[in-house]
Amino acid sequence: MKKHVIIAPLGGPSETIFIGIKEFPTERVVLIARPDDLREAENIKKDLARFKVPAAIERINGPLWDETFRIVKEIAAATPKELEVLINVASGKEMMRCAATSASFVNGLKAFGVDEQGQVVLLPVLKFSYYTLLSDRKMKLLSLLAQEDCCASLEEISRRTKMSLSLVSYHINGNLKSEGLKQLGLIETAEQSGRVHVSLTTMGRLLLKGYV
Repeated sequence: MKKHVIIAPLGGPSETIFIGIKEFPTERVVLIARPDDLREAENIKKDLARFKVPAAIERINGPLWDETFRIVKEIAAATPKELEVLINVASGKEMMRCAATSASFVNGLKAFGVDEQGQVVLLPVLKFSYYTLLSDRKMKLLSLLAQEDCCASLEEISRRTKMSLSLVSYHINGNLKSEGLKQLGLIETAEQSGRVHVSLTTMGRLLLKGYV
């Protein structure tokens, strides 16, 4: 039976971590901890050692979503093929759960929760890749929007990318046959002083950092 590397964000019911290792043969556990959770992380690490399950602590040192996606991406990339990565989304608190669940989806990883009866519930795997949906021009637009001095309007985007306004609008809004950056959840738009202002969403920023 394949063994697992279980990623467990902290801040929620820690007993779900032990429910998880009872359900799945576990090679090791990686605890994702915010600064306020470090003492709890050390205690859980000691408790896991009693079950002869090694644990590592990954500390969140920056924005919650960025760091969660980075940690999950790095663990998934470093895990040998003979092991399977699982994400425990029951052990985290509120936004930690959301970030961990989203990270599992975009990386095609299995995740599980624990219901009120203490039963493990596997979440569906939604594996997809943004990169297969993004043309070079769409990536160029995203890279431009990541710059601090961009962008006050669609006209400015058009000028700086040397694309026509209609082409910029197409890549942003899409059409019936092709989803645009807005539909993919990578950018958002808002009207300001009669002009359309475009900015990256959290997911767009994470994609450019390589965490998606």
